[in-house]
Amino acid sequence: MALINYVVPVQFDFGAVSLVQQECDRIGIRFPMIVTDKGVRQTGIIDRVLACLKDASAVGVFDKTPSNPNEAAVREAAAMYREGGFDGIIAVGGGSSIDLAKGVAVCATHAGPLKTFAVIEGGLSRVTSATAPVVAIPTTAGTGSEVGRGAILILDDGRKVGIISPHVLPKAAICDPELTLDLPAFLTAATGMDAIAHCLETFMSPAFNPPADGIALDGLRRAWAHIERATKEPHDREARLNMMSASMQGAMAFQKGLGCVHSLSHSLGGIDPRLHHGTLNAVFLPAIIDFNKESPTVLNEDKMARIAQAMGLALSSAAEIGAAIKAMNRKLGLPAGLAEMGVTSDMFPKIIQGALKDHSHNTNPRVASEEDYARMLEQSM
Repeated sequence: MALINYVVPVQFDFGAVSLVQQECDRIGIRFPMIVTDKGVRQTGIIDRVLACLKDASAVGVFDKTPSNPNEAAVREAAAMYREGGFDGIIAVGGGSSIDLAKGVAVCATHAGPLKTFAVIEGGLSRVTSATAPVVAIPTTAGTGSEVGRGAILILDDGRKVGIISPHVLPKAAICDPELTLDLPAFLTAATGMDAIAHCLETFMSPAFNPPADGIALDGLRRAWAHIERATKEPHDREARLNMMSASMQGAMAFQKGLGCVHSLSHSLGGIDPRLHHGTLNAVFLPAIIDFNKESPTVLNEDKMARIAQAMGLALSSAAEIGAAIKAMNRKLGLPAGLAEMGVTSDMFPKIIQGALKDHSHNTNPRVASEEDYARMLEQSM
């Protein structure tokens, strides 16, 4: 049975960050704690958020989010939340900060370690309505975590897992493209390719959800047309608006499920947290598109042609789409392959085992075997 669910209220416009107090009031958050990272804080964005709140002096700020959020950071922030008597969270930053905030929202209000709530540990039913409310303010255009029902976090044992539940959905998203104008070129490119990966993978997923398919294709069209401009002309407001929209749309759509791009990048990101998630997705995409081209749903619904049309490509084969993605990665200054990122073939067995256990593995249009994953890794080197 299909679950089609779009429930996060989104304030979307240049200057929308000014509405943060309004959204806190609507939700009933009186004593918020901000979750962010040091880089975002140094840009002055947190000062802008605080200036929009009634009593900035009463707001706690946790700014220790790592680039790949982990269980240790969740524990520390959850302790701060409980000890401070806060009643809600304002997540400000990229997907890492928003995902960490979601982990804190669960762990600060439920008993048990973070792994208790991982989907692969049966945690879906353990996350309840006691979860702290979150207002999400993205400062990148990539993960779309501000409208997503999950958080991706690294456990103490090194596994990168999903905490997924309707209760994890933010109570509000404030999407202000102005907050992305000074995002560095590499992060603009890497997070933008993450949004493209979300749109592509969710569209290829075999689950029945026509609204998600339409949202994904429109998000892909916007991202593909504007990612290079946003990267090379950072103050192009039209490009920034379209990239933020594409990011949001990708996450709205991936309730259908993702696939092998994400099962591989989650696994490898857990093994080496220094690797950027969006960059990994950009590198993996061509191999997974090639693998998915023979899927019955991809063939029967002519999905490659529809993808090519959204990307403005004259040819619609998987090879042409993969070649276009590789060419775009080069234009954006992203790595050409995994080897350039320090990945070696002796890491393959561990990457593959993690991918097979990842929650995104089961929603790919074709079920991948160990041998299939090995081929994808070789193609991506």
